[in-house]
Amino acid sequence: MRKFHKVFSMGFVALLSLSLVAGCGTAQKTASGGSGDSNTPIKVGGNLELTGGTAMFGQAAQNAINLAFEQQNAKGGVLGRQIVLDAADNKSDAGESTSAVTKLVTQDKVVAVIGSMTSSVTLAAVPVVTDNKIPMISPSGTNSKLTVDPATNQVRPWIFRACFIDPFQGQVAANFAINNLKAKAAAIIIDQKSDYSKGLADAFKTNFQKGNGQIVGTEQYVAGSDKDFRPILTRIKAENPDMVWVPGYYQEVGLIVKQARELGMKMPFMGGDGWDDPQLFNIGGNDALNNTYYVDHVATDDPGMATFVKDYKAKFNSEPNAMAALGYDAANLLIKAIEDAKSTDPEKIRTALENMKGFNGVGGEITIDPKTHNPLKSAVIKENKDGKSVFLTRVAP
Repeated sequence: MRKFHKVFSMGFVALLSLSLVAGCGTAQKTASGGSGDSNTPIKVGGNLELTGGTAMFGQAAQNAINLAFEQQNAKGGVLGRQIVLDAADNKSDAGESTSAVTKLVTQDKVVAVIGSMTSSVTLAAVPVVTDNKIPMISPSGTNSKLTVDPATNQVRPWIFRACFIDPFQGQVAANFAINNLKAKAAAIIIDQKSDYSKGLADAFKTNFQKGNGQIVGTEQYVAGSDKDFRPILTRIKAENPDMVWVPGYYQEVGLIVKQARELGMKMPFMGGDGWDDPQLFNIGGNDALNNTYYVDHVATDDPGMATFVKDYKAKFNSEPNAMAALGYDAANLLIKAIEDAKSTDPEKIRTALENMKGFNGVGGEITIDPKTHNPLKSAVIKENKDGKSVFLTRVAP
């Protein structure tokens, strides 16, 4: 009996040891981003402006990301697992962005982050995802220093974007002003708190002057606090520019154009993708916004957008804007990267994003430049006319 007990004990210990080894092997595979438990969803962080000054951007992107994930899950998910968005509200604020993304990567353990929508708020999250080695895709952060560190001129390895950058946007706008608006003299109005606004202002100025255009005046304001723009507009009016470049967001842009028209300023106004929101017309007024133009990423009347527009309207009962399209592209770009990586390991996802070529997004084909992490893609020019944004032309990179 004792001999049997001894043999049984040795056998049990051996069996237990084998079980522990097998268990460790499974745990290591999951932790390293392997197939994982099919019942455990792939969690993606969303660092989004859901409240605050640019909430319309973040809310549109959140809708579109959820739509992309829902559609993918209906096809069987990613790597056999469902993919879900863990959205955090950065309140359109840089400090809140740091806090939001810190929670996403350290507590919620997301495999990647999508967001945020504006350059300054995105930039605040860069150190957090870099330190924690988590890839981040900004759908619409256009400032060039988001993905390339200006101090070292080296690419930020964990940061990507789904949109073109400010230098390209400024070049497109300056060429349109010179060639289409026939402008020889321009004035610029800058949001002094915004990296986005300052970057676009510099890019436009450089390219406008290269085309023999003259900058006759530059004025500044503070977004969120300034509401009366008549003093700076009066100074600009005195310079009699052929057009005015306003690289800001729709809340202030609407007021600026409205007050300019009230002062009798009839020249064209133009801006960047920060103009793109239906609220612009509610703030500025349909008549005031006639003879204004802006550079954007997509146009909803583009045939390539038809299916996305239909699906978005069916689910949310509203027309998608460019921020929704960019959020949708960022979500699908991440899905494709996870599939290409065959893993949820952040390093493997990062490598897949860096090598992404020929991705077909609703905003056009995207190829990521591994040296800058910027996509090679086209832009569109839109005209505001009788309360609607009308597609004028597409400009290739």
